[in-house]
Amino acid sequence: MSAESDRFRRIAADFTRIVDAVSPDAWDAPAPPEGWRARDVIGHLVEWFPGLFLDTWGIARPAFPSIEDDPAGAWVVLRDVVQASLDDPELAGVERDILPGTMTFATAVDRLGTSDVFMHQWDLARATGGDERLDPDEVHALLVEMEPLDEILRRSGHYGPRVEVPADADEQTRLVAFIGRQP
Repeated sequence: MSAESDRFRRIAADFTRIVDAVSPDAWDAPAPPEGWRARDVIGHLVEWFPGLFLDTWGIARPAFPSIEDDPAGAWVVLRDVVQASLDDPELAGVERDILPGTMTFATAVDRLGTSDVFMHQWDLARATGGDERLDPDEVHALLVEMEPLDEILRRSGHYGPRVEVPADADEQTRLVAFIGRQP
């Protein structure tokens, strides 16, 4: 297995633990970002992952359960198709031209998808009363990668305004604030 496959497996397992702990009545709880419900966190992933990763690399889209009826099931289907694709060495190494440039499937998922799942883990946990602690090594790596790109990331429209936190805030608080969430 590749490092990208292993990273996705690890982060997806952490995300799955949060998903599995959500009580049925908590799926409609308000979630970050503002205006979302807990189920919308899953809906976001299920909406954008297939268009970029599955369609671009010619991977058949599986049948996803409805986000309204079975958000946990929709996550499992997405997780499993992405993991199986990362675990296929022939597919994982196929390059495609995407924004921000030419990447292999494994690199694209790692840089764009796995990191998104990681950050949305906090959103889902916050919405549903789950464990909000994120892997400190992942937090550090993302913060170091993202902070120098602040202006570019804001212009992309994928992140809300940065939330101000004390200068001595821990790295997780800084990352959550950086992506526009109220820690």
